[in-house]
Order: sequence, then structure tokens, then C-alpha cells
Amino acid sequence: MGELVDQVDELDRVVGVVERGEAVRRRLLHRIATTVCRDADGRFLVHRRAETMPRFPGQFDWMLGGAAGTGESYEQAAARELAEELGVRARPRFVLKFLCRGAISPYWLGLHEVVVTGPLRPDPEEIAWYAWATESELSGLAARDSFVPDAREALARYRDLAPNTPSASPSDARARRK
Repeated sequence: MGELVDQVDELDRVVGVVERGEAVRRRLLHRIATTVCRDADGRFLVHRRAETMPRFPGQFDWMLGGAAGTGESYEQAAARELAEELGVRARPRFVLKFLCRGAISPYWLGLHEVVVTGPLRPDPEEIAWYAWATESELSGLAARDSFVPDAREALARYRDLAPNTPSASPSDARARRK
């Protein structure tokens, strides 16, 4: 049996447990947790997915993550995926959540961010290439057809949190609004 995930409804309430592959095939809502990594200078980590990945092989992305397991919170899943994919042990900070209609299947996407100061140890089965990118460089990558489409939507929503300051983090934008 494959990875089990919580099946959720339009309000992100758990309604059952389902195998992830079945959730995707039947277009059942489930949860995905992602993390955006930034360095001390505010640059974004971008990467190209390995060619062997079952979803979006060889495409560029700015988020790391995957499905939240049964009973796992978005934050727990984000931290687990960050450790598995990048070798970074940290507590990602929740930024936003939205219902993503998805290029493959619909799901709730929980986006987190973390400032990475230590070494990266990317899993070569997941990440073929990576680099730190400025906001402008990230925008250029996101405009390409080879950028994960769901990541493009998440980037637009992330930017909406700080519309007047592209290099500011969402927490900076919230602090200004208070």
C-alpha cells in the first residue's frame, strides 16, 4: 500500500483516510506542505526537480515539500520534507494556506518559510540542481514553461502578502499592517 494521507473537504476538515495515489487519481482533496527557503540576504532557494520524480520531472521549483501524512500537521510535514529533501533540520514558519486546484489534482497547500544558514545536503533523487536566486531571478524562472505550475500560483499568493516590497518577507508585510 502507498502513502496514506488525510482526505479533507473544501474547508480543510478531515473526512477520511486515503492512499495518496488514489487521492490524485480520483481528484480527492488532501494536504500538501511546502517550505520556501531563504538565505540571510533574502534570496530564494530554487531547484530543478530530478528527472526521475513522478510529478513535474526536470522542472524548476522554489518550494520543497510533499503530502502531509495521516494525522500530520502542515508544520510537521513541512519540517519532515525539508529534512528529507534538503537535509535541513528546522521549524518552518507557517505563511499561508490556500485551496490549489493543481495541475495534477486539487489539494490544500500550506506554504511555510525558513531562513537557512547552514549547509544544504539535497537528496539527488529529488533535487538535480539548486541555487540561490534574487526576486528578479526567481521571477524569470517562474515565467518559464519549465516552472512547476502550482509553484507559480503559490509564488503569486506569496507576493500578494508584500505587494509594495518584493524583497520583504511576508512577516515584514504583516508587521507593517498591524
